[in-house]
Amino acid sequence: MSTAKKFAGQTALYGLSTIAGRVLNFFLTPVYTRAYSTKVYGIFGNMYSYASMLNALLAFGMETTFFRYMNKRPENKDVVYNNSFGAIFTISIVFLVLTFPFIGDITAWIKIDATTPFNEYVQYTRYFIGILIIDAWCVIPFAKIRADGRPGRYGTIKFINIVIFVGLNLFFIYALPYATRHNLPGTAWVNSWFKHGWLGYVFLSNLIASAATLLMLLPELLKLRPKFNWKLFTEMLVYSWPVLIANFSFIINENLDKILLGKLLPIKDSATQVGIYSACYKISIFLSIFINAFRLGAEPFFFNHAKNKNASQTYARIMEYFVIAVCLIFLALVANIDLLKYFIKGRGTQTALYWSGLGVVPVLLFGYVSLGIYMNLSVWYKLTDQTKYGLYISGIGALLTIVLNVIFIPSYGYMASAWVSLIAYATMMVLSYVWGQRNYPIPYNLKKNLTYIIISVILVYLSFSVFKRNIFVGNALLLLFAAGGYYMERKQLKAIFNRQ
Repeated sequence: MSTAKKFAGQTALYGLSTIAGRVLNFFLTPVYTRAYSTKVYGIFGNMYSYASMLNALLAFGMETTFFRYMNKRPENKDVVYNNSFGAIFTISIVFLVLTFPFIGDITAWIKIDATTPFNEYVQYTRYFIGILIIDAWCVIPFAKIRADGRPGRYGTIKFINIVIFVGLNLFFIYALPYATRHNLPGTAWVNSWFKHGWLGYVFLSNLIASAATLLMLLPELLKLRPKFNWKLFTEMLVYSWPVLIANFSFIINENLDKILLGKLLPIKDSATQVGIYSACYKISIFLSIFINAFRLGAEPFFFNHAKNKNASQTYARIMEYFVIAVCLIFLALVANIDLLKYFIKGRGTQTALYWSGLGVVPVLLFGYVSLGIYMNLSVWYKLTDQTKYGLYISGIGALLTIVLNVIFIPSYGYMASAWVSLIAYATMMVLSYVWGQRNYPIPYNLKKNLTYIIISVILVYLSFSVFKRNIFVGNALLLLFAAGGYYMERKQLKAIFNRQ
């Protein structure tokens, strides 16, 4: 089997599990937008933005470090596993000790809606502290499953997690209200505790799903031993802390805009604007799914093939097909945006509010194209143990995110956040390419890749702005791009599929 075909197979397996889970999760978006106003949905988006940033902090860059040292020190795989989990476990306990006594002060800081009772916000914060700690404990066991080459088990656990989360959401949002309206058996007991339309049930569902995931990972957790190699651990920390800062900076780029919208806009508007922006952000989820699936397959693959004679040529070829794929998804989502918008349809006047933010979608999608290419490019500093460059690049992106959002959000609201996201990711992509070619040259076909990107951007502009989101014209442009890509790549594609 060819290396490219093997890589595609691994990515497809991770992709199927990721897609299945994320699509199920995506189908909750219309449930939320119909159940909650833009203001309440803004609280949802704001809370998950904080959670995403803290997730990166608690993971401490140990996932990438785990993969690196599993290949760098194959004779010490068990010790690497123990060290990696031990680091995250220790950090999570310290986090719990430092946050739980001050839960009221933390809640006062993150609160963006003056109409929601403070005690309810405190309960949201409690749920999220639990979610963050449990999810942190799952990071290294999941990484071990990937390192062992078991995408089936990985996908099954992830899928069950999402099914539990989705099922509980539907139970709290639809099933229990239906039972109380029709006075079904047990209604009196349900009415004694159930709060109709309470956002906290979404967060409680997440907490229960995370706890179930931890239980499913018990076979991996039981393989842990109280062995600690301090010399190796110190070496791993030196490698991981720049990864931590880089990951944290990346999460800032991804989530800080929603937090700053809540902080920089008047409190009467902030939750609504965060809600509109967060809902429209969901339309870009399919491109995000592909990029995440690529990362899951690519990270262990790149490390495993680093010593191969033709490794750099393989990385370059993967980049070419990755660029074509993300450009196709970019075009497909924009071409069908007038269908996808129904996934963020609210009730009554709320629909117009949610749809008023559709203009951010093409900008956000192009930002994801840049982010995906950056993730592909980032192989050079991980393979050469120069993770400090990941820190520099993501740090510059985070600085741009903070400074530009602070400057432009007060005047332009969430539209500024979308453009700032694109600028930050595009800058990171360019910096990674320039520094990478100096330190670990990979023969990327820059001319070809840029051609595909520029053509896709032009076609997206025509589809969205010139032809006003006309579905038929948009999909015709999509087919034109796909046919052109196939014509240009037909010889290479035939060679790959004919190779055993």
